[in-house]
Amino acid sequence: MSLGFRVSGRIGKPVAEVFDAVINPRKLSGYFTTIGGASAPLKTGTSVVWWGTVPVEVDEVVRDSRIVLRWDATDADGKPAYKTRIEMNFEQLDDGGTFVTIAESGWQEGAVGLKKSYLNCEGWSQMLACMKAYVEYGINLRDGYYRSEMKGEPANETNV
Repeated sequence: MSLGFRVSGRIGKPVAEVFDAVINPRKLSGYFTTIGGASAPLKTGTSVVWWGTVPVEVDEVVRDSRIVLRWDATDADGKPAYKTRIEMNFEQLDDGGTFVTIAESGWQEGAVGLKKSYLNCEGWSQMLACMKAYVEYGINLRDGYYRSEMKGEPANETNV
């Protein structure tokens, strides 16, 4: 069995606008990958870089519906050991908003996998909150959110 989690929330904008805020590197860099940015749009079969150093493999993009990504999970020494899977689903709501669900799975069982999954759960929860503020109000909540980012460094497990 592998470890995983799911987070979700409502964003008060149409699904096309919310979806674009994730696949569009300029927009994603405005609220999530703020230091180092996002290197390119998310397109099926491509690889992009987030925060200037984090490789992200794009397995699937279904317009206004679903994004599936993979990225490195690290071992206890911080070295890439295997990949986890991120699935983002976008559901248009009757009220004009969008319900976003982000699930990440694939951590190996044990203390290291559990700790790292909790850190990523925190990160995706924070990403949803920041996306809501950015898409609905044009506000970047991530600016100065983590101690590392106050020093101009992307957040990671050793400096949040």
